[in-house]
Amino acid sequence: MEILSIDRVGGQGDGVANTPNGPVFVPLTLPGETVRAVVADGRAEQVEIVTASADRIAPVSPQYGDCGGCSLQHWAAEPYLDWKREQVRLALAREGIETEIEATVATPAGTRRRVALHARRMPDGRVALGFKARRSWRLVEVTACPIADPRIVAAIPMLAEVAAPLLEHPKSAPTLHVTWTLSGLDVDVTGVERRTGGLSGDAQMRAIAAAQRADLARLSLAGDVMMMARQPKVAFGPATVPLPAGGFLQAVPEAEAAMVSRALAAVKGAKKIADLFCGAGTFTFPLATVAPVIAADASKPGIDALKIGVGSAKGMKAITAEARDLFRRPLTPFDLKGCDAIVFDPPRAGAIEQTAQIADTKASVVVGVSCNPQTFARDARVLIDKGFRLETVTPVDQFLWSAHVELVGIFRR
Repeated sequence: MEILSIDRVGGQGDGVANTPNGPVFVPLTLPGETVRAVVADGRAEQVEIVTASADRIAPVSPQYGDCGGCSLQHWAAEPYLDWKREQVRLALAREGIETEIEATVATPAGTRRRVALHARRMPDGRVALGFKARRSWRLVEVTACPIADPRIVAAIPMLAEVAAPLLEHPKSAPTLHVTWTLSGLDVDVTGVERRTGGLSGDAQMRAIAAAQRADLARLSLAGDVMMMARQPKVAFGPATVPLPAGGFLQAVPEAEAAMVSRALAAVKGAKKIADLFCGAGTFTFPLATVAPVIAADASKPGIDALKIGVGSAKGMKAITAEARDLFRRPLTPFDLKGCDAIVFDPPRAGAIEQTAQIADTKASVVVGVSCNPQTFARDARVLIDKGFRLETVTPVDQFLWSAHVELVGIFRR
């Protein structure tokens, strides 16, 4: 056992102790703490807190310490949110970017409307749902979850019944992607063995029957609908949009609202707006209350849903939507002609190809939304080098008590 002093919390959420042999990563610790631990290959195990930080608080999850999620729930809110802001500053600094970084927008517990629950058959034959353990494939069974919408938590026993037939093949490792929608629970399942022919007819019927007993709005298998009692729908601004099976949706409504409101404020007065990587219209419909919008995304189901949503709302400007791979075929300055405002919300990998095209447009304001400060900073560098100024960045704590940081950046020229 070694005695370690924690100097800081690293980018992945582990405490970091600087030692003569290099940094040691110590999970579930805070700056200023002293711990006793076994150290191997730069990581600490069997950690015992010797001196606790004044910022340490009691965790609220019964699975804390074992579950691989919520690894920062022992940290008081103010320093925790400041740390997320600092991660954004560090990412920008690596690209030589300085700007105003606002305070991190907090989100409350119990508001995650989208969770991924892994299903496993336990030694006693029961089917359990839960999350992966820290640095392991082992399942941590979940019966209570402080971050998830309580309606999802209440449904876990019934969801376990839905999962049972999906474990028919010994190599199946189902993950239930559960979303709370305006129509109730929508569940898309991945990880079911399909090379041997997929689920038998009997297993499919048992899964469907369990889904009906659970009153699911829809059950789908990797995007293929197995059962739909009601079309799952979500609200984006003035529109009500059918959610595609397996489609993307921001995890927390409050976080989504914070990002949308900042985008709307930035594009106020625009004559024409582009919404790139638009999904099913998270930003598109609110933006269309300001000006006509051209929207593009690689997901054809998302674009189809967006087009259906257009007919559900009043008081919007025109929306033109296109299914297009913006990595292989980014919209060019010609495609974006007349757009004086552009919003882009790419996947974690960022959008370097599309950003290069945006930089050559005549847009005067660009709003970048990102779930990865590192790729955002890389893309921001491209815009700045073409004359844009990064006016403000707002971190958003969409994934509570995790190391993930969402952000909204406003560029102007």
